Amino acid sequence: MTSEANNTKPVAKREIFGWAMYDFANSSYTTVVITYIYSAFFVSQIVPAESGLRDSYWAIAIVISTLLSVILAPVLGAMADLSGRKKKYLTLLTLTSVVFTAGLFFVDPGQVWLGITLLIFSNTAWMLSENFIASFLPEITTPENIGKISGIGWGIGYIGGLISLILMVGLITASADEAPQLYISQNQTAMVVVAIFYLLAALPTYLLLKERAVVKAQYRDASLGLVFKTSAQRVGHMMVLIREYPVLFRFFIPFTVYSAGIAVIVKFFGIYASEELNISGTFLIVTGAILQLASMIGAITFGLLQDKKGAAFTLKASLIWWLLGISGVYFLEYVAAFFATDIKHMFIVIAFIAGSALGATQSASRAVVGLITKKEDASLSYGLWGVFGKFAIVLGMIFGPVSDAVGRHNALLVVMVYFIVGYVLLRLVPFNTLANQPK
Repeated sequence: MTSEANNTKPVAKREIFGWAMYDFANSSYTTVVITYIYSAFFVSQIVPAESGLRDSYWAIAIVISTLLSVILAPVLGAMADLSGRKKKYLTLLTLTSVVFTAGLFFVDPGQVWLGITLLIFSNTAWMLSENFIASFLPEITTPENIGKISGIGWGIGYIGGLISLILMVGLITASADEAPQLYISQNQTAMVVVAIFYLLAALPTYLLLKERAVVKAQYRDASLGLVFKTSAQRVGHMMVLIREYPVLFRFFIPFTVYSAGIAVIVKFFGIYASEELNISGTFLIVTGAILQLASMIGAITFGLLQDKKGAAFTLKASLIWWLLGISGVYFLEYVAAFFATDIKHMFIVIAFIAGSALGATQSASRAVVGLITKKEDASLSYGLWGVFGKFAIVLGMIFGPVSDAVGRHNALLVVMVYFIVGYVLLRLVPFNTLANQPK
């Protein structure tokens, strides 16, 4: 998505606040629905206990929604470019995600495909909204402050996720073992609450963020053919960019591999903690809140390292950090015995340490893309970054069927392979050949 506006006037702080508040709002969805709460509830309560495809069902919802977002992104982007109504499309996508998230309230145990359908619609809309809100960033920033403002949005997003989890602590109080019906009811109600949180927290975005995109002259006579032509041109420009920046494509290969490992952690954390370690209810929510806090601290700490050592060095360090963390979870029983503590608390400690790399890996990856490409190609290069990031999610969801086949604990080896291969391939990227090279 592009804009015809040339941002020459200073942007008011309230507008930047409005933009950043969208990260605050939509983080509630991915934190509560995808990572911690509903994922675990879906696998343990919605999918029948006798099913042999419990993790696979969850992976199906994630894969289909991810592929739909990849297919629809250039089409909706073209429509937004032609109409000059990015904010309108952002609004429609937000409402779509909110409505279908609230719809999860009606999914009862055994209604697997109803749950998958609602998840597909809500997650597809959420992913597409991420593209649209990101397209506003160049309009409200300058080359000097874009990194700072982007980081503010990232940090506020973590806070939004943390607050949404705190709300869940007061809402989900029942135990699945002691009061199963109440537990189910509370989790269903939680989906309505998070949908309302998402909607209300996004209001500052719609009230304060300005629409600067300009209506294209050909929009009045735009046909469906023109829309598809424009979207095809967008994809074509991305392909040209890959030829112009071969190092960029070489970077996207390891990026896709190690991001697949991160995707598994983000999409299956709640499921693994609940099903393998019997961490559920309030304990699971508190664990999620601790992990959110770790991500915030890690983003700051690794950010300082990035300023001193460069994005590429920081990225490699974060991958080693991830690998150590996943290894700790894999050998959790032995690690807990060594430190003479119980498995659940040891898991929280390891999750806190490893989770601190989450924001660092994402931030450093984004910085590397910016260092490889010229400023005038930033929009397309970050568009490609998003596409390969979604391919990484699809690759990561292999974990679902592997987990059902060999068990979640053994399937952790797949995640370790993703980080090892990603690290090795990253070391082969010739960053030192770049004029504006990351250190």
